[in-house]
Amino acid sequence: MEGGPFISICIPAYQRTAFLGRLLDSIEIQTYRQFEVIITDDSPGTELQELVANHRLMPMIRYFKNQKTLGTPENWNEGLRKTGGDWIKIMHDDDWFSGPDSLLYFAEAVEKGGTGFYFSFYSNVYPDGHSKSIRLNFRQLKSLQSLPESLFASNRIGPPSVVVFKKDSDLFFDKRLKWLVDIDFYIRYLKKHGPPAYIPKNLVQIGISESQVTRSSFGQPEIEIPERFMLGEKLDKIDNTQLTIFDAWWRFLRNLSIKDVSQIKNAGYSGKIPDFIPSIIISQQKIPAFLLNTGLFSKTFMFILYLKLRKSRKLKA
Repeated sequence: MEGGPFISICIPAYQRTAFLGRLLDSIEIQTYRQFEVIITDDSPGTELQELVANHRLMPMIRYFKNQKTLGTPENWNEGLRKTGGDWIKIMHDDDWFSGPDSLLYFAEAVEKGGTGFYFSFYSNVYPDGHSKSIRLNFRQLKSLQSLPESLFASNRIGPPSVVVFKKDSDLFFDKRLKWLVDIDFYIRYLKKHGPPAYIPKNLVQIGISESQVTRSSFGQPEIEIPERFMLGEKLDKIDNTQLTIFDAWWRFLRNLSIKDVSQIKNAGYSGKIPDFIPSIIISQQKIPAFLLNTGLFSKTFMFILYLKLRKSRKLKA
């Protein structure tokens, strides 16, 4: 490619031949052509290798068969290490571009400049074929731009397939994480490189299935508890006095029915537990379950405790 690729599309692939074929088809028709495709294949067999070898996109593909299974997210990192472009576009093998101009819109946003991180709105596509558009409103965007740690409360960006970011050879996905791995990466990247920019166009289709690591991790205490507290520990300057972050802790402890600090340690987390966590647990124990799980009442109890802890200075940044 004359002048080298501008965008490296990284595909961490594993076994799903039909999905990968659909993604490659969506890349092949892109009107923007200054890209390369990096495929890191974690599959035990040769099915994906054969698909890639015979695909029309092949001249633009750099295929790598992992000598040993790397798993998620280390296979993502393997792709990042092999990129030749200045910008990186991860595409999971069960996702695909919405239309032929999707990559063009990403590239045009990047070329206008202003930041090192862009993301678009997208659609979740479910196994029965129905889809749901996921958009960001102005208030959510401003909150994300002013406080990247707000992702700790809710992933307002979405999966890596909706993102393009400037290559940083020192930043990789934390291989200790599965459930919060993308949020952790986003926060670290944005804290280093500045606020993200939002492309208000539906550029990516996200395939939803039970085989996804994040979905299979949901509601699993042995995964969610250590990762949530590990992320809180990694973000050593996270401002727990922010209402959105305190609310995230409240919802997390409520949703996993954590009744005692011992449950946190028994789930596999051995690090420091923030001082206010026991206060949330004790407070939730005193609330009838039907009220604790009712949105408006739960928010009210959370806010009362938040004010109480702020006043007593038990809640610290």
